[in-house]
Amino acid sequence: MIAQASVTSLAATWRQGRRAASRGLICGYVDSYTLLTFGVYTSFMSGNTISTGMNGGQAKYVPASHALLPIPFFVLGAFCGFLIQKNKNTKENSRVSMCVAALLFSGVAAALGGASTSVCVMILSCGMGMMNTTLSHIGGQPVNLGFVTGDLKSIGEHIANLVNRSPVTKPEGRWDTHWLRLATLGSVWTSFLVGAVGGAAMATRVHAWTLLLPALFLVFLVLTEFPDEVSKVQPGATLDSPIEN
Repeated sequence: MIAQASVTSLAATWRQGRRAASRGLICGYVDSYTLLTFGVYTSFMSGNTISTGMNGGQAKYVPASHALLPIPFFVLGAFCGFLIQKNKNTKENSRVSMCVAALLFSGVAAALGGASTSVCVMILSCGMGMMNTTLSHIGGQPVNLGFVTGDLKSIGEHIANLVNRSPVTKPEGRWDTHWLRLATLGSVWTSFLVGAVGGAAMATRVHAWTLLLPALFLVFLVLTEFPDEVSKVQPGATLDSPIEN
């Protein structure tokens, strides 16, 4: 029974890792597109905060207000995402992902329809705020989807723990090692980087249509992940928690 529970927990962690990497790729893609197109980030609020302060300190109030614009809408998106996921179950999580996809489609429509930069930024920042609520852990490892600074800090921490031969904090099983957590965090960072490359490449070629690809990809992920998760989640289990038998 213990061995079976360990295998089930490992499988759940791998599924969470795939979900985190795929959504990290989307966040990197959208951030790259919006930085090139609108001059602001929609996930990396630290960057926007620094730009706001830097421009404000130079009395450049118009650029400062432009850099500030995404922040409240990112918070609004995060608020809505957590509000929808009151019980943190599979259905609610999929609903949030579909809302993000709808906002990405809206971003395409807004850009094609000639909407102002501010409108496009508000839509996409809200979407990325919601996206960042869809997954917070891979097994026992906290993870960030749209701002990978925390993931890189955790990578450094695990390397230090390997050198010091320190045990893993709250391991999910014997398989839950620093090496595994390094690999999962590294996959999220790599996916974010690949997404950023893809977003920039597409933005310079198809312009307003760029966001159609991540929107369709997210819908595909929801449709393929939801039946698989429902078949494995027991009553009371959550997507951010390992599933036990």
